[in-house]
Amino acid sequence: MARWLPRSTDLTRFCQKLNRVKTLEDDMMETSFNRCLTTIDLTLLGIGGMVGSGLYVLTGTVAKEIAGPAVIVSFIIAGFASLLAALCYAEFGARVPKTGSAYMFTYVSVGEIWAFLIGWNVLLEYMIGGAAVARAWSGYLDSIFNHKIKNFTETHVGAWQVPFLARYPDFLAAAILLVATAFISFGAKVSSWLNHVFSAISMGVILFILIMGFVLAQPKNWSAQEGGFAPYGLSGIMAGTATCFYAFVGFDVIAASSEEARNPQRAVPRAIACSLGLATGAYILVSVVLTLMVPWHTLDPDSALADAFYRRGYAWAGFLVAAGSICAMNTVLLSNLFSLPRIVYAMAEDGLFFQVFSQVHPRTQVPVVGIVVFGLLMALLALVFDLEALVQFLSIGTLLAYTFVAASIIVLRFQQQKVETPAPAAGGRPSPEPREGPSAGELKEYESFSDKLQLVDREKSKEHREPGQLKAAFEPYLEFLSDFYPGEVVTVAVVTLMVSAVCLCSILVFGNTHLHLPTWSYSLLLVLFSLGFLLSLLLIWAHEQQRNTQTFQVHL
Repeated sequence: MARWLPRSTDLTRFCQKLNRVKTLEDDMMETSFNRCLTTIDLTLLGIGGMVGSGLYVLTGTVAKEIAGPAVIVSFIIAGFASLLAALCYAEFGARVPKTGSAYMFTYVSVGEIWAFLIGWNVLLEYMIGGAAVARAWSGYLDSIFNHKIKNFTETHVGAWQVPFLARYPDFLAAAILLVATAFISFGAKVSSWLNHVFSAISMGVILFILIMGFVLAQPKNWSAQEGGFAPYGLSGIMAGTATCFYAFVGFDVIAASSEEARNPQRAVPRAIACSLGLATGAYILVSVVLTLMVPWHTLDPDSALADAFYRRGYAWAGFLVAAGSICAMNTVLLSNLFSLPRIVYAMAEDGLFFQVFSQVHPRTQVPVVGIVVFGLLMALLALVFDLEALVQFLSIGTLLAYTFVAASIIVLRFQQQKVETPAPAAGGRPSPEPREGPSAGELKEYESFSDKLQLVDREKSKEHREPGQLKAAFEPYLEFLSDFYPGEVVTVAVVTLMVSAVCLCSILVFGNTHLHLPTWSYSLLLVLFSLGFLLSLLLIWAHEQQRNTQTFQVHL
């Protein structure tokens, strides 16, 4: 019996394999993809992923039910929070210009098991999110034709009353996904061109909404007679921020496309910053004109913009809004179908998925197998499944991916940079000195000179230290941490920071309500987790980090 039990060495080796990190090749610009995307292409991809149906639906929903006209403040705070996450993606995308997005970033810094979990998390997020957008696209188009498509399907095909299945098969949603899959498989340039067309139409409609909206604006709609600017107070603003945050989740398509960018070190950070800035500006300005056109408490949550123009006597503008909404949803579908196969490709390249998905078509230079297979799976999801319950879990997956990318940035910053060493001799060890010739005397003379300057070198090392080592100012107080491997203390501190932050937020939100904690335990837990959070920050700050000026780095 004991013979079949794993030995401790086997368990240690297994754990080491789970936590091994990916080693990148020297030339990271070498790829089997076609590096054809410019900064403008990446920017429009990011805008297409962020400015979707949320602009036409989410603004009205949050304004009426959660925050009132203060939805503007909610979008400002959500945009700033998204900017912090986007900057982490920008640094990784410039530093590691490989496809895979959050999966690849986690693999090169944290470890294989975590990258595997994040990879599948992102895959499910894209699949469910893309199918949900396709169903929303179908429902929006159907509503323009007074639900004739839905009535026809239920009459001639039938309706279902099965849990987790849709009420009727949505052939229109499946069809649009199949058409989008066909276009994506033609290559990155075709996908980018199609995204340009839809993005241009969508931005033209947004410009029309802003101009007409400011012309029809009535400042009295923010007055105290209509409930004021922030009728739900600070709690409503923050609740609105939590909802608005997920309007900005599309910027990671830029990081996933970094292997197809011509100059990713410059294009990826610029594209992420520009697309996020434009998307945030669009959300804020549309929220302003929407709440100024009509009183916020009279908005229709399902079609707020179209209904606002209709009530102001411009019914024809509703058709333009509908066209813009459909084009915006098309760009979101394209960004989902563009990113998903590339993440699958990255996982297959690393042996964490079926190898067939790592094949790149020699002509189009895209992973056609992944595009077709996952396009069909996404179409099947949209055809028969009720996705409303699953969409609620997407927020958890998004937060998990953002958290791991931000943590990976910190861990990678405090790891020692790899320095090229001369090749070892045949015996496996580099020879300490030449065997013959005049150079031998020179080497001995140099070594003796180095020995004399050993004390000086030690003093200099205190001023200039390797990444992951304690700063000289903190060494007298934290000398016991010097025995750890460089970067090891920072990794533990990052994990402690994440756990403390989650626990602290949970206590603040649920401590007095759901958990019913007594006052003394509530205060004690707040103090403990706050100390853990601050101590982790101090430990991270006390170590040296890399000073890489070749690529973009997040400040502070």
